[in-house]
Order: sequence, then C-alpha cells, then structure tokens
Amino acid sequence: MAKRLMIAGTSSGVGKTTLTIGIMAALKKRNLVVQGFKCGPDYIDPTYHTAVTKRVSRNIDSWMFSHDVIRDIVERNSRDADITIIEGVMGYFDGKNPLENTGSAADIADITESPVLLVVDCASMARSAAAIVKGFQTIHVPSRIVGVIANRVGSESHFNIVKAAIEQECHIPVIGYMKKNNELHLPSRHLGLIPAIERGDLDSYFEMLATEVEKTIDLNKLLTISETNSLEKVNHSIFEENLKGNVKIAVAKDAAFNFYYEENLQLLRARGAELLFFSPLANDPVPEDVDGLYIGGGFPEEFAE
Repeated sequence: MAKRLMIAGTSSGVGKTTLTIGIMAALKKRNLVVQGFKCGPDYIDPTYHTAVTKRVSRNIDSWMFSHDVIRDIVERNSRDADITIIEGVMGYFDGKNPLENTGSAADIADITESPVLLVVDCASMARSAAAIVKGFQTIHVPSRIVGVIANRVGSESHFNIVKAAIEQECHIPVIGYMKKNNELHLPSRHLGLIPAIERGDLDSYFEMLATEVEKTIDLNKLLTISETNSLEKVNHSIFEENLKGNVKIAVAKDAAFNFYYEENLQLLRARGAELLFFSPLANDPVPEDVDGLYIGGGFPEEFAE
C-alpha cells in the first residue's frame, strides 16, 4: 500500500494551491516525507511545493507524456516518500477537449490510480454544495473522489451545514474547511517571488498555513483516504542512464533564468550529457568547452538593471 492523494478543484481560483501548500506544510510538521507533483505545464506552483517539502516537485501532463512516462515519474520520485500529494490543474475535468478528459486532473488521477480530495468554494452556499459534488461524482466513472474540503466558509456552523448536506447526498466525508481569510492568499504569483521562496523568506507564511490547516482539517482522515495501491515500476524507463558521452551543456540558472522542468535535465543526463550550471546575474562566464547552451525562461526583465 501507498499514500497518494490528488487535491483537485471545481474550478481555477478555488484555492487548491493554497490548500495544497498548507496540507504539505502540516504533514511536514508531522515529520512526514512529502513528495509533490503538479498536473500540467506549470513552473510556479511546483516551486512552492519544493519550498515547503524540501524535495523537488515534478510536473505530470497527460497531453505531453505517455501514460507510462507519467506513472514512471510518479513512481520513481515517490519511492522514499511517506505520502505523495498531486495538485490538480484548473477544474478537475478541464483539459484538452470539453468532450473528454485528456490532459485534465481527472485523467491524471485515472492514470496514477490516485484518490481525489475535491476542493469546493462553499461561499454563499449550503445544500447546493452537495449538488456540485454529486455532479463531479457522476460525470465520470469510476469516481475517484474520496473526500471534500469546504473552502471559504463563513463560520464553523456554516461548515457543519455544508458537511451534513454533502455527506448525506454524496456518501463521502467532508474532512475539513478553511474560512474566508485574505491573509492566507499567496503573497504573489509573480516569478519575482521565487528567489524569496528559495531564501526561506516565506517560512512564516508556510507556518501560518500549516497552523490553520491543523485547526480545521482532519489530517488523520486525510492520511486514511489517501491509502491506495503502490504503482509498479515500468520496464523501460526513459530516465535510466543509458548513454555515456562527452557532451557538455551549459545551463543558465539563477533568479532571472529558472523555468526548467527537472525531468528535462534528467533526460539530458540519461543521454550522456554533462550539465554545467552558471549564473548570468552573477556575471559568471559561460563554462569553457561546452557543446551547447540551455537558457531557461523566467522574467529576466525584472533584473534588467
């Protein structure tokens, strides 16, 4: 058995990133090894995961990757973790095509056989919240939704109303809630914040989130509903080191240039490349005798001066 859980939302902006970070921080406080993943192409959310868990978060995308590659990335990076947390993308069923699930968080949940915790924005709702959850349960079979978090409730009594309605109609537990609280919003989503994350400047924010999660979300229940089967190792991993070469590639890496997917770097190494990192911001010279130059994205204009 393994512990693996996707945190998905009913839509973009429902609060799943804040909740994901808070849950990761709270689990880390319990001295659990937490491995993060993010559905879809995204450079910024995984940086928050990495800052909280102290492990590199990985991207998994069922439009760009084969199913075997997705399972391989999740299995190999979760081997020594106590729990795997996968953050969804957009709304749970939103992907390449409005008529099917390809590229969506729901697709990733199927491919990785992951239980799903659904985040619902319950502001200004009571029994209607149950109708939303019921719809998410029935649009795709099998429904992997095993629990709900009620976000942006007005009070504990409001939560209890929503909880009673959902549990009666949908037969899954509502494991907790978060109140409306502007202080809990991510301080910024601009890449300029990333160096601050890496310096640990947001540790107090992560601590505050963890404390709030501990107050109102049943972490023991979360750990229980996350129990699922372990993923099998794939027979032929594209990340296995299978070539030895003398190719050297210089990689620009600093606050201005840091949009890289870890798997791309791993694939280069697996194909025999030696990666040499340097910082243009620090006026590092390009390493000598390199065969290629890899300049990742970012917001270099922030550092124009």
